[in-house]
Amino acid sequence: MFVSIFAGSFPCLHAVYVVQSKHFSFLVLLPVPIFFSGPFTDVVTTNLKLRNPSDRKVCFKVKTTAPRRYCVRPNSGIIDPGSSVIVSVMLQPFDYDPNEKSKHKFMVQTTYAPPNITDMEAVWKEAKPDELMDSKLRCVFEMPNENDKLVSKE
Repeated sequence: MFVSIFAGSFPCLHAVYVVQSKHFSFLVLLPVPIFFSGPFTDVVTTNLKLRNPSDRKVCFKVKTTAPRRYCVRPNSGIIDPGSSVIVSVMLQPFDYDPNEKSKHKFMVQTTYAPPNITDMEAVWKEAKPDELMDSKLRCVFEMPNENDKLVSKE
């Protein structure tokens, strides 16, 4: 298994994350890392695009190291071949300290969907470790620049 990260020419996107094994690609994740722009006095939402470039259905599940700080919708599901899903990641309000380094991370876990899937929980319980792919994404908090605020008010 290997993971490649490369810069894309997409507006407002910082990088592309391709989750691959030796012979196939599970998902393409955009953007990487996950950026949240303040102020953080209200809920801040960032969208994560999961694209399935394969010719098989893929199951996904999103986990975080800080579950009380984020709401993720949908946090799991199935992506059809050649399709995409937008996952909304909602950061709950908090007191931002620019000196504090964010250690929050997300993991998108994926596996190919078995035929005639009926129980998502069973898929994850029965999956063998070599059938799972983990994509780890870090979070970056950005405060708007004071100059940007002045320009937008004019």
